[in-house]
Formats: sequence, structure tokens, C-alpha cells
Amino acid sequence: MKKKGKILALLGLLATAACNDSFLDQTATTDLTEESVFADSAYAAGFLTNIYADIGFDTDLNRFTTLADGIGTGGLQCASDEAEPRQSSQIMSGVAFATGTINPVIVTSDAWERCYTNIRSCNKFMHLIDRAPMNESTKQQYKAEARFLRAWYYYILLRHYGGVPIVYDKIYGAEDAIDAQRQSYETCVDYIIDECNAILNSNVLRPRNSGRSNGRISQAACYALIMRVTLDAASPLHNGSGFGTEDTKLLLGYADYSMERWERAYEAAKRAMQMQGDYRLFECHTRHKFPDDGPEPGWGFYAVQSPGEFVNITSDATDRGTFSYPYAAYQEIILMKKQAIRISTCQMLDPPSCGGNGAAGYAYYDLAKAFPMIDGKPIGESAYTYNPLQPAANRDPRFDISIVYNGSKICNQTNYYYTVYTFQGENSTQDAIYAGTPTGLYTRKMLPRAASGNWWIEPLQSRPLIRFAEVMLSYAEAANEYKGPDFQETLADGNTYGPLQVLKLIRRRAGIQPGADGMYGLKANMTQEEMREAIRQERRIELAFEGFRFFDVRRWMIAEQTDNAPMHGLEISRQVDEATGAVSYVPREFVVRNHVFRKAMYFWPIPYAEIVKTPELKQNPYYD
Repeated sequence: MKKKGKILALLGLLATAACNDSFLDQTATTDLTEESVFADSAYAAGFLTNIYADIGFDTDLNRFTTLADGIGTGGLQCASDEAEPRQSSQIMSGVAFATGTINPVIVTSDAWERCYTNIRSCNKFMHLIDRAPMNESTKQQYKAEARFLRAWYYYILLRHYGGVPIVYDKIYGAEDAIDAQRQSYETCVDYIIDECNAILNSNVLRPRNSGRSNGRISQAACYALIMRVTLDAASPLHNGSGFGTEDTKLLLGYADYSMERWERAYEAAKRAMQMQGDYRLFECHTRHKFPDDGPEPGWGFYAVQSPGEFVNITSDATDRGTFSYPYAAYQEIILMKKQAIRISTCQMLDPPSCGGNGAAGYAYYDLAKAFPMIDGKPIGESAYTYNPLQPAANRDPRFDISIVYNGSKICNQTNYYYTVYTFQGENSTQDAIYAGTPTGLYTRKMLPRAASGNWWIEPLQSRPLIRFAEVMLSYAEAANEYKGPDFQETLADGNTYGPLQVLKLIRRRAGIQPGADGMYGLKANMTQEEMREAIRQERRIELAFEGFRFFDVRRWMIAEQTDNAPMHGLEISRQVDEATGAVSYVPREFVVRNHVFRKAMYFWPIPYAEIVKTPELKQNPYYD
């Protein structure tokens, strides 16, 4: 891109004038030159805002959008064992991952193109921001934010493809020769960590942001990104697994296994656990699910999915004492994707009768059954009996917050207590299995309770990208691998933590009963392997539909089991006895789709178009 006379095509693409709770509240402007943008403080800030716009695109619920109708066919949840994608006449990446047919020709190029586009924009911004007429302190803050965003987009590239070309501070022009050699996995990991540490050492960013600055980069985001990168690097896929061919192994991981990588992951997670800003779980149990309802155990888990809706809830009095939350539901939020107020989330998640279009996919019954009972025990091992016709009865409250099932009560345009019916047979509705959902279930997590896809009320759309629950689970995982399942320590807040203590706190917030032994359904005296499985299971439940599962099963190297199996739905048939007129409902578990996982799919293929135009760019293994 030339420096003069060119319209900056990347400016003003974010039409967010309606986003009145966000720093993204900017005016769209496209017909601007480079000189005019950085000669005006508002336009210069808008350039940075535009870089923020793509943050979290990789975990969008409707990431895989069809060209034909513009409606999504799901996101990473539909490329894993969490959800079934909406049917489409086009071959989309989510379906291709599910069926094992993903290849360099059909794979979406969004990760490659959007990340490098934003990395170039970060470099451009940091190079030119000194021209802008604004306070020096603001310039330094903005530079630090752009530097983090550059590291963030490299992280997205890293977990998709492994080692990638690093541009560093260069700004290539249209006629410049670009060095497209992929850097090693280790080099990319170290680069991201060094960038975050440099930002922290500059002490420019606040420990946390609040108010209209919610969503801006903070010190906490830097700590959390270091935590993520080191945890990935220590995990089986990258930590000396030998995955790949001879000429690609170092692009995808380290040559040899080292326990020191788990030590580094543990230290990074521990540092994140103790970072400034009063980050902790938002634990509320006395709020109401709907107006006039009684208290709802685990309500805080729902609230953090849309914290902007609950900015006035700053305390909660329970039988365990009074909890204070000066940042309300934002207490747990480290990084967010800020979006305008509109109805799109409801349309993606709601059943058809409430205006839903299935763009986020449909939850699998396999995930639904993974949620434990209210005593924390798995189905079949609990003192409570599981009934597929009443699946929320005596269940982990996170189930009802995450899944829509036959009999779920949600909001629609007429009332807060609308009942969704997914049964088939006489009196079935448009929400029924095979009519509205291929699995008998819908995805509910992140669905606002006071709005629907066919109503005029537009809720906040912002969603968390990093929350403290993830930090705690990452700490537990790294501590278990490096220190062992019985390890515990007292951290800066004066509380004792360790793998077991973290799982208890997560489950306590969820609303699970502690039991007479205070173990929240967890097994006592777990071995390291048992604790590893417990942590993985808790991540599956707590972080469902947030974009983690797809990458977790890969870094753990268990995708050949989890994603190479039949995925199930729940069919409920309404039957009427002709003689007596008695009505009964019969549940049946059935196979929705057989997922296929190939060895190549531990990493994404680099898009064919990129390989063709850049011969020195090495393709990931097993995609030839």
C-alpha cells in the first residue's frame, strides 16, 4: 500500500455508533489519506479502534458464514464435539473439520488474512501515531495497546498453524519482497511472550480498565496471554511430541520434551492468578432467573457472559457470607470483544419460534450429558437420578444456562416464560427435532434472557474472550503437571490454591452442592492422571462454546478420540394411546453425525492461495 494518495481501506469498517457502552463508539470514515488520519487525534484513535474490531473473530459463534445467505454455519464449536452446524448448500470449514475433509483449497482463509492484515495495521499505527496531536501519555498507551494486539493476532496464527512468518516492525509496500519463511514454533512463542513482557515493563497500561474503557487492553491481558502461550507450549502436542514430518517438526513444537515448560506455564499462571486489579470469580447465587422467580444457584456464571447487563450488582449476600464486587459482573473479565447493541446473538442462538436462524449451531447431546448432577457427580454415579425428559432437574446449573432442551423456558417477544418444545409427533412445533434442530437441542450460553431474535429489544452483544475462570483452570492444569495433584500454596490474596482448590471454587460458583465432605462431587486423593482428567472435564463444561474445546483436544492430543466418534442427539417422541388417550413422551438417543479426524487436522492447513503465490511458505504436514 502506497503512503500517499491511497484510501485506507481498513479504516471505518466498524460501524459501531450504537455501541454506547464502549470505547468503540466511533464514526465510520473511509475516504481518508494516511496523512489526514494521523493529523487528527480522533481519526488516529479510530485507526486503532479498527484493529480492535477483529479481536475474537476466531471464536465468533458464527465464524463460518456462507456466501449464499450471509447466515453463519457455526464457529469452532461446530468444528469440534460441541455442536452440529446449520445445514448449508456450501462446504464450510466447520463441516469439513467435522467430516475430516478439510484441505488447503476449501479451508477458510480468515485466520491468515485477518491476522496479517491487522498485524500490518498495528505496525502502521505504531509507526505513525507520533504525528497525531494528542497527549504523549495517550500515545504511549495506544502504542502499548497496538503492540499487544499485534501479539494477540500472532497468537491466533500460532494456534491455528504453528510457527508462522514474523514481520516484526516492518511495513511492506506493494513492490517489496516479503520474507515468508516460517519461523519455528519456539521463536513464535518467545516473540509473543517477549512482546507482552515489554509492554508490562513499560508500565503504561492500567492493571484493569473499567467503565467506557472496558474492553481496552490492560496489564492483565498481557499476563493472561503469556499464560495461554506457555500453557500451549507445555502441552503434549507441542512439548516434544515429534508431531510432523522432518522438515515441519520444529514449526509445530519443540524437538524434545521438557518439564521446564510446565514450570514456565505454572509460573505464568501463578503470576496471572496474583495480578493486580482484583480479578476473581463473579459468584452470585441469590439473583433471579426470571422476574418473580426464586434465587438461582450459579447465577454469576450466566451474568459474566454478558457483564454489561449487570453493572449494578456489586455484592451478593449468601449463607457463606457477603461477597463484594466493585466491578460488578466485570469482576471476572480480563479481555472482551466489544460489539454494538443489536439482536444478532439472539438470532444465532434462539429456536426458530423466537426468531433464531441456527447460525451458532445446535448443541450435541454428548456435551449435554457431560454436565454433572447437582451433587457434582456424573450421570449414573450420582445420588440423583437423571431423567432425559427433565434433563435440568437436579443438574449442575451450568447445564440450564448452556443448553436449550425440550421444556426450557426462555424469553420471546410476548413473555419471559416462553416454553420451547422440541418433541416430535402430534402438536409439535417449529422448534421440534428434525424441523428446527437436528440434535433435539439448541445452544443457550451467551443468550440474553430479556430479549429474543423476534423482538424489538436489542441487548448488548459484547462477550468475554478471557475471564478469570480460565486463568484458574490453566493454573490448576499447570500446577498438576509440574507440582502434582496434592499441591497447594497461599497466594498474595491470602487464600490457598492448588488443583483441587481451584476445581472446588469453580464448582461452588456454578452452584453445585458441596456435599457432606465439602468435595463438590470431586474424588478425594486423586492421582495426577485422575486430576488431569477432572481438570479437562471442568474446562469442557465451564468454557463450553467459548472457542476452547477445538484447541484443547488438539494440544492434549486426544482429538483422535474425541473428534473421531459418532455425535449424538436426543429425540423425544410424543405418543398418544389410542385406547385411553394417555400421552407419553419417549426419549431416544441417536447418531446425528459420525465425526472423522485425520492426523493432519491437529493443525490448520495454510490456504492454498497463500502457498501458490509464496513458494517458500511451507505447508503443514499431511495435507499434500
